[in-house]
Amino acid sequence: MSTSTLIRAPQDNSEVGAITLAGPEEVRAALDANVRAARACREMPSHARAAALRKIADGLEAARPELARTLALEAGKPIAQARTELDRAIFVFRDAAEEATRIQGEVLPADAVPTGTGRIAITRRFPLSPIAAITPFNFPVLLAAHKIAPAMACGATISLKPPPQDPLTTLRLGDLVKASGYPDGAVNIVPCHVEVAQILIEDPRVRLITFTGSAKAGWAIRAKAGTKRVALELGGNAAVIVEPDADLTWAAARCAIGGFTYAGQSCISTQRIYVHESVCTPFLDAFTRRVQQLKVGDVLDEHTDVGPMISADAADRVERWIAEAVAAGAEIALGGKRNGVFQQPTVLTHTTADMKVNCEEVFAPLVTVTPYRSLTDAIEWANASPYGLQAGVFTTNLQTMFRLHAELDVGAVNGNDIPGFRVDRLPYGGAKASGLGREGVRYAIEEMTERRVLTLKLD
Repeated sequence: MSTSTLIRAPQDNSEVGAITLAGPEEVRAALDANVRAARACREMPSHARAAALRKIADGLEAARPELARTLALEAGKPIAQARTELDRAIFVFRDAAEEATRIQGEVLPADAVPTGTGRIAITRRFPLSPIAAITPFNFPVLLAAHKIAPAMACGATISLKPPPQDPLTTLRLGDLVKASGYPDGAVNIVPCHVEVAQILIEDPRVRLITFTGSAKAGWAIRAKAGTKRVALELGGNAAVIVEPDADLTWAAARCAIGGFTYAGQSCISTQRIYVHESVCTPFLDAFTRRVQQLKVGDVLDEHTDVGPMISADAADRVERWIAEAVAAGAEIALGGKRNGVFQQPTVLTHTTADMKVNCEEVFAPLVTVTPYRSLTDAIEWANASPYGLQAGVFTTNLQTMFRLHAELDVGAVNGNDIPGFRVDRLPYGGAKASGLGREGVRYAIEEMTERRVLTLKLD
């Protein structure tokens, strides 16, 4: 049975909108509709899938001013950053329109053994339907796009549970999908309680679960998934390494953005910075100066860099972690104070590896800075984390860059930039506790399809 709930702005608790939560019957009905639409989606010509995807991109572009305001309010995301998220989502749908017409197979010789003489084999990719998708609060439009767009591109059906904190823009995206010409019932947005969402995980008809969120929740889903394919994009506590030959002004400026954009509430937000001891003092001075210039405040202010935490509970947690670190010997180089759901951008020094601010995902506007003597130490410390999503490396030495690419146990190394740099077309995903599989439309299509072989006897 469905129920209604209000969506409130994190920064002042004002009402942004209301939604109806799906009950078990509605979630099952969404999967029923996915199953019914599966054949029509699979048989839909690639040009028609591409046209539907372009129509969604056009719809997002037309609704951008309205959607940006709603996204800023419901997600507590500064308005300029909300527009950037929408622009990235538009790109994802346009990219998917191109990839829809590029899904290829192979022609393979079968005569590597005598019994294969006179035969060839061909492969094609077929969509897995239905797909169950779950997305988190921090990028409600973009992360929904990264699941819906590749599903449509390859002709799959999908039901997506949006985040409870900010589902309004995801639901609006769902309206654009429904108007795109993709078969009815093929893409469904089902806001629901976590308990009800278990249906998406447990229903035996679901072929793939694609989840973005916390490591704890993601690995629990995998444990329950049985024979279903699972794609997980989970947490991180991203590290940056700054070598003595780095451009310190650039590194400091980028790390100030990387650690505090959207109040640090990104799985690739800069959290741990390791700086060679010979340049640690000038880097820290430049870094803290840049952080001090960031504006904390109203999400609808064009100049705001750092908005509120998503909830009072999230702000409580980071305040507690800072206090624990200071009690254990850490020093506050900058910030450290909290005003309601607004946490000042905070820089900690003299931390240790076992402090929560280093060994867990802080998901807040908090960065630690630690000097190192040898690059081997920095690599070891960066890799000591259970997570491995993306890392940033600042150096002008190409040999060092290739060494770090080889030795940092992460999904991506960004040379002379922060871990949060991402081009949405590139493969994106992590190592270790940070997940399984890759996103980015082309790579998500590989996760959402299965390769099927056809052998042909020619004589």
